[in-house]
This record gives sequence, structure tokens and C-alpha cells, in this order.
Amino acid sequence: MDEGGSRIRRRVFFHKRNRPSLESVFAAPTAAELKSGDEEEEEDEIGAGNRRRKTVDVQPVENIDSEEDMFGDNDSFAENSLLAQIDDLEQKYMQLPEHRKHATDHATEDPCAESINHKTLSITTVGNFTELKLDEHTKNQSGREDVSLEPEADLLYDVPSSQVLFFENLHKSSNDFRDPSAKERDWSSSSHKTANEELPTNSIDQAQQIDESSSKVRASSDVNRRKSLKDHLKSTMTGNAKAQTPIFSRTKQLKEALLSEEINVAKKTIESSSDDRGPFYSLPSKVRDLYVQFKRIEKLYEWQHTCLTLTSVQERKNLIYSLPTSGGKTLVAEILMLQELLCRRKDVLMILPYVAIVQEKVSGLSSFGIELGFFVEEYAGSKGKFPPIKRREKKSLYIATIEKGHSLVNSLIETGRISNLGLVVVDELHMIGEGSRGAILEMTLAKILYTSKTTQIIGMSATLNNVEDLQEFLQAEYYTSEFRPVELKEYLKINDAIYEVDSKAENGMTFSRLLNYKYSDTLKKMDPDHLVALVTEVIPNYSCLVFCPTKKNCENVAEMICKILSKEYLKHREKEKHELIKSLKNSSSGSLCPVLKHTIPFGVAYHHSGLTSDERKLLEEAYSTGVLCLFTCTSTLAAGVNLPARRVILRAPYVAKEFLKRNQYKQMIGRAGRAGIDSSGESILILQEKDKQQVLELISRPLENCYSQLVQEFTKGIQTLFLSLIGLKITTNLGDIYHFMSGTFFGVQQKILLKEKSLWEITVESLRYLTEKGLLQKDTTLTERGLQQKDTIYRSEDEFHSFHITKLGRASFKGTIDLAYCDILYRDLKKGLEGLVLESLLHLIYLTTPYDMASQCNPDWMIYFRQFTQLSPAEQNVAALVGVSENFIGKKASGQAIKKKVDKNIVNRLYLSFVLYTLLKETNIWSVSEKFNMPRGYIQNLLSGAAAFSSCVLHFCEELEEFWVYRALLVELTKKLTYCVKAELIPLMEVTGVLESRAKQLYNAGYKSLMYLANANPEVLIRTIDHLSRRQAKQIVSSAKMLLHEKAEALQEEVEELLRPPPDFPGVEAFPTEKEETGLAVICPPNADCTLQSRPAAGTAPSLLQKRGEGHLPAVKLSSSGKNRPGVFYSRWASPAIRF
Repeated sequence: MDEGGSRIRRRVFFHKRNRPSLESVFAAPTAAELKSGDEEEEEDEIGAGNRRRKTVDVQPVENIDSEEDMFGDNDSFAENSLLAQIDDLEQKYMQLPEHRKHATDHATEDPCAESINHKTLSITTVGNFTELKLDEHTKNQSGREDVSLEPEADLLYDVPSSQVLFFENLHKSSNDFRDPSAKERDWSSSSHKTANEELPTNSIDQAQQIDESSSKVRASSDVNRRKSLKDHLKSTMTGNAKAQTPIFSRTKQLKEALLSEEINVAKKTIESSSDDRGPFYSLPSKVRDLYVQFKRIEKLYEWQHTCLTLTSVQERKNLIYSLPTSGGKTLVAEILMLQELLCRRKDVLMILPYVAIVQEKVSGLSSFGIELGFFVEEYAGSKGKFPPIKRREKKSLYIATIEKGHSLVNSLIETGRISNLGLVVVDELHMIGEGSRGAILEMTLAKILYTSKTTQIIGMSATLNNVEDLQEFLQAEYYTSEFRPVELKEYLKINDAIYEVDSKAENGMTFSRLLNYKYSDTLKKMDPDHLVALVTEVIPNYSCLVFCPTKKNCENVAEMICKILSKEYLKHREKEKHELIKSLKNSSSGSLCPVLKHTIPFGVAYHHSGLTSDERKLLEEAYSTGVLCLFTCTSTLAAGVNLPARRVILRAPYVAKEFLKRNQYKQMIGRAGRAGIDSSGESILILQEKDKQQVLELISRPLENCYSQLVQEFTKGIQTLFLSLIGLKITTNLGDIYHFMSGTFFGVQQKILLKEKSLWEITVESLRYLTEKGLLQKDTTLTERGLQQKDTIYRSEDEFHSFHITKLGRASFKGTIDLAYCDILYRDLKKGLEGLVLESLLHLIYLTTPYDMASQCNPDWMIYFRQFTQLSPAEQNVAALVGVSENFIGKKASGQAIKKKVDKNIVNRLYLSFVLYTLLKETNIWSVSEKFNMPRGYIQNLLSGAAAFSSCVLHFCEELEEFWVYRALLVELTKKLTYCVKAELIPLMEVTGVLESRAKQLYNAGYKSLMYLANANPEVLIRTIDHLSRRQAKQIVSSAKMLLHEKAEALQEEVEELLRPPPDFPGVEAFPTEKEETGLAVICPPNADCTLQSRPAAGTAPSLLQKRGEGHLPAVKLSSSGKNRPGVFYSRWASPAIRF
């Protein structure tokens, strides 16, 4: 026993903190003490708040093992203990007559509680030490990197939290003796405190100025309380010594306190009306550094600065801005998106026109997401989750195609989360006037405007004319500039002469020069337009784009140019060209297009939709790095990925058979001139004499107006809009729907677009059509609101009848099915249930083959018959079930007359399902292309379309209980159609920008899963993977990290959801919802009243501890009566549970 006692005494003596006496706490520190305190701060090796332990004469005991001091590193029942100090102070003060009254007052206030109040140290929650409040001296040092809190100035420094709370409870009991008004004031102030506010500081001077009369009343009772203080402390400390108290690093606590304070300051600054919110357009300076690092952008253009500092932008008004191509529009949008994500803590949606651009943008911004702490999510093709995952802390940047963006907005409205969307950015806003995609874009924007008043909309385009209509629709400000980083010179070529476009000249052009290139008679026949002469002025040192009217013309022009070019061009970057050909062969299992095989050695290639995704990716990378210097391409490249050139040549003023539009012309010539590389850019339009007048009008006339396509695209436009409005309960009666329509782009332009019918008539007709089709149902009774309005204003009774969506209607709008096909799809799926063939994938593939592609198909009947005869009996049964017989195909192949009528669309759809079925079995587009005599690009597009439509059919079936059997089947089929590769490559192909050929390279190099790729070193990847640039390697690694983080976050959210106590659990008071509070915490010593302290509410800045999950607040275990009780405190985060 003696040995144990001495060991305890020894441990306490040598490990005891160098604490001041109570006397020193109340005494003002001298200058020497302050100085020595500062010196101790500088000596500290491990951070703020930690001190070196002192020893006297004897070496400290090194091995304590499990025999831990009952009080951690704090004083115990030994000499110089806390109790001894209190006793000494009592005796000393009681011996001094002039201090007796003063001592009585201090005893009443409880010296421990006074210390807490004086230092504003709020330790009311376990695990949330970021709520520590620093004293004034410490706050003055908050600008330094290391903030130190002097332990000598605080009696309760490092006292176990249970003891601190006991003092607080004791202090609370003593406050009951105060006058009622003071108590009421204290209760009122504490009830309005939030977790991010500081408690009021009570100085010693204020304590000494307490009303004398109230002090006298309390004196006798307080003396008794003071005498029993030691007994209280001793019994409580003995009980608490038996319990485990969580120990937290003091350094971490102080650093996190500083971080929490900085976050609060930043939030207050952001919420202020000041324009000067941060070092880089309200963003951290790190964002500027990342732009330098990732994109080599060191300075913004003047127009970009002006646009970002516009009053309308600062006030978050909607904005449309228009500049020429290559003017730097996207950078402004990116900065605004980062402001929304990082400063205002809202999600952002960016809508782009094509899948390739979405993937390029996802790859480019993933690096920023990793560094700045937000998610970048791809919504294109079959990718994207509806509704999107609700993140706990980080915000999401959704990058979507027009169609996926619409579905995303629908899901956010349905789940009541549309207000979480702070910003929507639309690139190529002029596409609102282009066909069905324009109608979908208009619907998306109209719904956002109607349902969320806090969501900002930013639209940008290089080719806008009737901006006033768009401004009225979007309620937006407008900014425009003619700035271009590289000067663009426009030329026209007629015969051998080249003319410069000059708006000041009489006929719009002035003579520039004659072509100086000697052509033989043979060459003139091969190249009548002198294309070779024009391109050889630029290549191979600079790049050139030649836009051709058709895909076939692209290939012919590329071959023709290479036949005329000299052999010297073969030597330019010969090794890299050889590697490119090798990579193309690897991507297609050894196959290579004969045209590309001939042209690539000269640095020339064609670029159009007939290429596979792998081919297009490899060729674009080679062009960007200068390995290829000339592309012959179609007009789609102008609106696609960013591939600028020194010179742009337009082979003819036609796109297919249609004459060029001003918008198309501006987009094509906008590719001329590369910022940072070229000093100027040139465009040359080749024309014949017969087209001269039209071309002169083309170059001088303004851009075409864009008009709403909502009514033009009937089933994909206005009917789909009405169905979703009623399905989402945005509007449900005719009057409200008409009101909604008045606010659309179509509503703005109705006077121009409507000649025969009014908007009201079109609205009524559309609703009638949807009702007759079985997608909507009309309520027979008027609503209460409708009856009131009908009595007030004389209108048609139909205006106030409500509509509700049917099950088929809901499935159609949830699956974004074209309403022209929704009833056909339902019949096909219903018929499939009667005899679904699951021996192969053919039947499921038939059900997910796009209807619109089937209508454009022209089967090769001989190939059709050959493939039909190779089917197994089960597969032939599928053909029989859908209504196509072998006899019918045989007669078609032999050219015989057919008496029996068969639905052409079913026959064509089955043919395309054969193509897809063969592709899934062989996973080689080239072999399937040869087998069916189809362009490989068409098969690639068919595969992409089938994957997207399969995803739509899946969502369609999820809304109809009768189709439950399809759900699990279609999930797997959609995945197979999306990637169309062997199973082991699918995890790698989930990474944005990684296609089949690259996935094979990575897999063979040992990167077999997402985790391998996320932890890869880009420099090692460059050395390991052929034909991979440093930029691409970094983007692949960043995209993999982003995807891994997203999956980890989703799993964490699932875990928390599983462990979260149910709100209706019997005998437990309901927990606050996420909108109110995110958790509760309390420490309840035995027989003590406890006060619940809430964590920071949702939307406030979380502390670093909460981010790391090291000190989350435990949830309170309540008794059946609803009162707090001592016991186990259950926590979703803390392990093990804390006991008291």
C-alpha cells in the first residue's frame, strides 16, 4: 500500500502542472509574469497551449503502463492539490478583516465559476472543443500562425470536462440567490445563444460592483456553501476519477479554435455588402494559384475583370454575356461557379451542349474540386444519379448535357431541394432556338425561374442577336464586348484571288493578293480550289482546319491533300506519328482506317461523327500537341471541343446541302487564332462565282435571331412541359399553367410566333391531348381556390379544374420518354412480360433499342437474313414474339413480293438489336462494322443512344409496379451498354476521359481498379502508358480521386443514416431535423441538472474536428420520461461511448 501510495504521490508530484494559486488568479499579472509567460510560449516545441513538464531532483517515472493517474495530468489529493489551494485561500482571506466581506462575495460566486466567466471558456460539450473562447490577450494574437493560450492564467486549464461542468452547475445553483430580474435576463440571453456565438465576458471589476444589498441577503447562506465546497469537490472528483474521460490534444483544440474563428469571420465578410470580399474575386488566393498551376492563366483580361465586378454580378442578378469565340467566356463562368461553391456554399449546375464537352470539362475541373473541397459530378449519357446524392458537407458541381440537366432539375424540384441550387450556367445559350434540344433547355430554365427565386442564371454565347427577348425571359442583365485575344482576319477566295473582308468597302471586300503556287494540269484537276496551296502556307509548323460540307468530303479532301504534299512532310515528328498509328491500332484490336493509315504520316487526319470515341480522343490529343497539323472536319467540330488553329479554311459555303448561316460561319471562323500561341488568326472562305452574292450578304448581315421551339417540337416540347408541371405539382390547373407559359421564352415571343392560334388555345389543346392519351386525368370537382376565384371573376369553369398525373404519365416524365413513343413502349414492355426470354440478352436489348434511330434505319436484307439464320432457337423465339418471321426476312432478301403487312419500325428495331447484341458479345466495333456493313461511327452512336435509352426505360419501369421484374435486369444491361467492355475494365472506365483503349493500357500496367488510379503518380503514368501527356495524366488521377471521394462520401452518408436514431422511436423525444440542428450533446454528472447544447446548425461553418470526425458531439440518451439521466452517451462518431 505504501509503495502504491508513494508511486501515486511521486507521479502526481513530477507530472503536476505548474498551476497558480487561487490568489494569483484573482491578482493582476505583473509585467515580469507576462514576459515570462511569453518566453514560455516561444519555448514551446509542440504548439500553442502545451508546456514542458518540470521535475525536481528526481527523474520522472517513464513507464506508468495501466496504472494511470486517476486525474490524467491534473492535480490529485496531494500536496499543492486543487483542494489544498482552495483551503489555503479560504484561511488567508478569512484572517484578513478587510477582505472578509470580499471573500464572502467571491465564495458566493464560486471561484471556479468566476474563472470560467472571466476567461469566457465555454466547455459545455464533449468533443466540441472548437467552442473554446480565447481571452482578450489571445484574441489579439489571432493574426499569428501559432496562437498561444497561457495556462497559468486559468485555474481550470486541462481540468477534466466533468469537473468543469460540475463547477458550472454549482455556479448555476448559486445564481438562484440572485434577484429574479437578473436571473430572467441570464435565461433570456442564454436561450438565444447559438453554438457559434461567444458568451459575455464578466470581468472581476464587474463582479465587485454587485449590488450591496443583495450581497448582504445572500451572505449567510453563501458562507455555508463556501465551507462545504471542499466536501463537494472531493466527493465529485472521487466519483469522476473512476470514469474514463476523453483526452484531446490541446494543440489541435487551439488550432481548431483559430480555424473556427477564421471561418466565422469569413462568413460574416461574405454576407456583408462590401465588394472587397477576398484577394481573388471573393475567393482564396489559392484559387488564383491553381489557375496558374493547372491552366497557366496568370492574369485576367480587362473585360473579364469588368464583367466579374459588375454591380449586377455582385448583387447576384441573372446575367447574359456575349463575346466572340476564344474570348475567354468560360473563365468568367468558372470563377462565378467557384464563388457559389466556396463562398455561398451552394450547389452549381453547368449545362453544356455535347457529351464530349461535358467530359472535357469534368476532367478539367476535377483538379480544382480535389484541391478546394467540392465534388464534380458528370451527368451525360447514362451517367448521373436522380435525385443527386445529398452531401453532408461538401457541395457539388453538376456538369450536364441539356437533357440530363433537365432531368436533374426535375429531381431537385420533386425532392424540394431546388433552393440548394445556387447557380445555373448555360454555355451556348443560342441553342435555345435549335430544335428539340432548345425546347428542353427552355423548359429547364423556365422551371428554375418559377420555382426558385434564389437561383442565379448565367448564360453565355458567341452568337446572340435578339438578346432583348432572352433578357425578358431570364430577367437578366446583358454584357457584351468585341474583345478577342488574337486578331482575326477574314478572307474570301474566288479563283486565284484572295480578298479581305472589309465592311467599309463598297462591296464588302478589298483585293489582298494572288495565290503564288504552281499547279500542273493534273494537279488542277485534283485540286481545283487550290486547297494545297492554302494549307502549305501554314503547315507543318502551324495548325490548320479545313471545314467540309459532308463526312465523305472530309475523307476525300484529306486523301487528296496527302497525294499532293511532298515527302518532306513525312519527316516532321515522324516518331510521334508512328506511335499514334500504333495507339489507333491498339484501340481497335489491330484495325485501322485505310484513309487514316495514309494521311497520318503526313500529319493530316479527318474528324467527324464517323470516328469511334477512342479514335476521336487520340486524334484530338495528337492535334493539340502538334503531332497532327491539319484536320479536315465537319461543322460539328466548331461547336464541340476546343481545337483552335492558325488558319481556318471553309471548303464551301454549305453545310450538307444547305447554305451556310451567319451563326455557323461565325462559329467556324472563331476557331482561328490560338491565344498565347498565335499573334493573329486567319479565315478563308472558298466560293464559286455563282455563290458570290449570297456570300457577300452572309458576311454583312447580322446574326440570326433565335426563336422558341416549345410549340414547334410538340411531343418533346409543350406537352412534355405540361406533363412535368403537373407531375411535379408546380402548377395543376389550366389558369396556373397559362400563367406559367406566359413567363417562358415562348410566352415572350408569342406575338411573333403565334399567327393562327392564341397561347390560351394551344394550352387547352395540349392538355386535352394529354388527357386523351391517358397521361393526365381531369379532376371533376373544383378546388376551393378555384371556387373562390370563379365567384370573384367571371371566367370559364375549365380554368379552375385541377389535373393530376396518371401512373403512365408519371413514368413517362420520370423516364424522360418522348411522348410520341410512351404508349408504344408501355405496350412493348407489357407484351414482353407474357414471354420474356432470358436465355440471352436479345429480348432486353430489343426493348431498349431507341425508337427514333429505328425509324432512320435501312437494313441490308441479305445481312439481315444471314444473321437471322445464325440465331439460336431461343433467340429466334424473340423475333417471333415481336412479330418478325424468318419467312418475311427471306422474301425481303430475295426480292419477292410480300402480301402480309409487317410494321416497318418493328423490323428495323429488331435489326438494330441484332447489331447491339453482336456488339455486346464481341465488344469490337470494327468487326461488327464489317459484319453489318455499317460505318463504325454509326454503331458507336447507336451504342451510346441505346445506353441512354436503357437508362430512361429503367426509370420508366421504376414508376410502374407491374414492371418490377425489369428493374434489376435493366440496371445490369445499362452498365453493359454504357461501357461495352470486359467486366474488369469497367471500374477504370468510370473515370471521366478513360475510354476502352486507355483502360486496357492502364489495366495491363497494373492499375486494376479505381484505388490504384487515384493513388497513382502522374509522372510514373507518363513513363508507363504510351502516348499520354502530362496534362492528361494529371486529369486522369484527379478524376479518379474525385470519383473515389464521391463513393466514400456516399458510403459515409449511408452509415450515418443507418446509425441515426429514428425520429419516432418510442420513449425518446424527437431529434431535431437536419434543417434545425445537426446533433445534441451534454455531460450529465450524477444527480446534476443538465442543459442540452446544440451543435452548429446546418449551413454554418463546421469545425475541423467535425470534418475529421475526431470529436463529433454524441447524441444524448434520454429516459422514457424525456429527462436526461446519467449513463451511456451514444454517439454515431465517438467510440467507445463516454460514461459518467
